[in-house]
Amino acid sequence: MPEELENLWDDVRRELREDVTDFTFHIWLEPLQLAHREGSTLYVRAPGHIRTWVKERHYAHLQRAAERVLGPPAVVEVVDEEWRPPSDPIAAPVPTLNQSTLNPKYTFGQFVIGDGNRLAHAAALAVAEMPAHAYNPLFIYGPPGLGKTHLLQAIGNYVQLYGGGLEVRYATVEDFTSDFVRSLRSGDTGAFRDRFRGVDVLLIDDIQFLADKLKTKEEFFHTFNALYETGRQLVLSSDRAPADHDDFEDRLRERFASGLVADLQPPELDVRLAILRKRARLDCIHHVNDETLTEIATRVRASVRSLEGALIRVVAYASLKGEQPSPDIARRVLATLYPPADTGRCSLEAIQQAAAEEFGITTEALVAQDRRPAVAFARQVAMYLARELTQESLPAIGARFGGRNHSTVLHAHRKITADLGRDQDVVHKVHALKRRLQADS
Repeated sequence: MPEELENLWDDVRRELREDVTDFTFHIWLEPLQLAHREGSTLYVRAPGHIRTWVKERHYAHLQRAAERVLGPPAVVEVVDEEWRPPSDPIAAPVPTLNQSTLNPKYTFGQFVIGDGNRLAHAAALAVAEMPAHAYNPLFIYGPPGLGKTHLLQAIGNYVQLYGGGLEVRYATVEDFTSDFVRSLRSGDTGAFRDRFRGVDVLLIDDIQFLADKLKTKEEFFHTFNALYETGRQLVLSSDRAPADHDDFEDRLRERFASGLVADLQPPELDVRLAILRKRARLDCIHHVNDETLTEIATRVRASVRSLEGALIRVVAYASLKGEQPSPDIARRVLATLYPPADTGRCSLEAIQQAAAEEFGITTEALVAQDRRPAVAFARQVAMYLARELTQESLPAIGARFGGRNHSTVLHAHRKITADLGRDQDVVHKVHALKRRLQADS
């Protein structure tokens, strides 16, 4: 596909993603390809197994997306894989697309509440209803995929709808950094500061990535102060608590922790099942029964993102096979990525011994104050397994790992849980340890 058409199709896909749920996009719209453009008509190629559904259910989404990119009277034609464009295509210039940084799909109504996120949800809603009067700053932290971005953008969407004209800006740290670097190169830092210091509500996602950006970190420090001292609302997210940001100066850690700090924890089984039911209802997936959703919820425990991804895989696989989603299909599709949870129990001593052998260290090092990265990682894995495979309390586990407190054990469990959702190397190591423990028991 020529670069011009690739850019055009990227713009249309971006608009489609704003218009539909992630599930709908991945299953029905992501497989589409732009075959040709002739004037204001786009010829979109759809695979045979989804073409009828796309024409009947999603043509309006395609038409709206095309009109927003090309302007009316854009026309979309859905064609088959055998269709070929005319030999003398007529090209036209591709306009640029202006995007909103807030995703309208992220609302409080779409957020499933459970014990692990109740405080963060309540605090975010309070901030949205009364910016700079409830909790300022609000600092939300937790492993990836648990809803930090959802809550930040829900605040932004709520304020835009009901805030009486208050100005909101949402940005990731990468957005903030890129904008700052561009302003330095262009010599127009004043405009950058107006964009970030002139708002009523500033939402900054993934603040942990600011650690190694010295100039940007300094600029953010002054942005934080300018907003805070003039009574504007700040909401920040991170993968860990303010006190655990060892690579930040004390002055920033103190500011992060000066308001309300709320954590997000991996959802329990009943919450995971509620998330899947809601996702299926929103995406009109009426043919997935509760037994299949329960199978997915039982296997996938790391994050909301992992849950939704697993649902997409199962439904897509069943669709391609021409079958109804079932617990058996879920087991087959998810067997490699998410093996069944091990319900067996073993002793802390066995876990420590197995972890020491697996990682090539001594059990003494595992429980000592040894902070070498390899030892610290082995210790975190062992603590994770201790919580998963024993009935010991957090304080009891911490005591057996060199007298550490319960928050250290909890941090280790959250970190490894997050790693399991994104790092296959960690998945292999944890599963190897589980197999070793099962063989020895």
